[in-house]
Amino acid sequence: MHVHSPLHLHASLHHHAPVQSANAGAVLTHAQWTTLDWRPPVGWWPDAARDLLTGLSDPVDLASATYVLSPRPDSIQRSRAFAAGTLAGWGLSELRENVELVVSELATNALRHGLRLADRRPHASVRLSLIRRGHMVACAIADPGSAAPVLRHPGPLEPGGLGLHIVQSLSERWGWAPLAPYGKIVWAVIAA
Repeated sequence: MHVHSPLHLHASLHHHAPVQSANAGAVLTHAQWTTLDWRPPVGWWPDAARDLLTGLSDPVDLASATYVLSPRPDSIQRSRAFAAGTLAGWGLSELRENVELVVSELATNALRHGLRLADRRPHASVRLSLIRRGHMVACAIADPGSAAPVLRHPGPLEPGGLGLHIVQSLSERWGWAPLAPYGKIVWAVIAA
């Protein structure tokens, strides 16, 4: 399914369900997703954070929403507004400040590093997805860059480099996973 709008709300799907590729018309499994077609189905959750789901009552509230970021200066502000509006719609406004900060840091890194590293790839895009599982929200950013995110330890006079420290301090867990044939998903789980 090809979506022209930057906002895409997802229908209910099982987390292992195949996803129809917008590019080739082929059905892709989780291990075959690329940055060009990655939109998490409802129920998707980072493998490294599955243990956080233990103890959640069934049925748990499931929802997800995706926003495609343009390589423009106002994309970070727009991604924060998207996150705030999505959380309000889900009744999770208490997560707004932390999610907005995490979204800002992950989106900035994706636009600054992910697109720059992939500037020769056609149709490169950055996608922000928010995935709700009960009282938790996973913020996931898919970008075409293949370089792993690095938790830096900048000196006291360096102007930047603390973004992933902010993500780490505000989230229950964060991590990343490669996409095939290139790209990655960087994610963070925030809980109420």
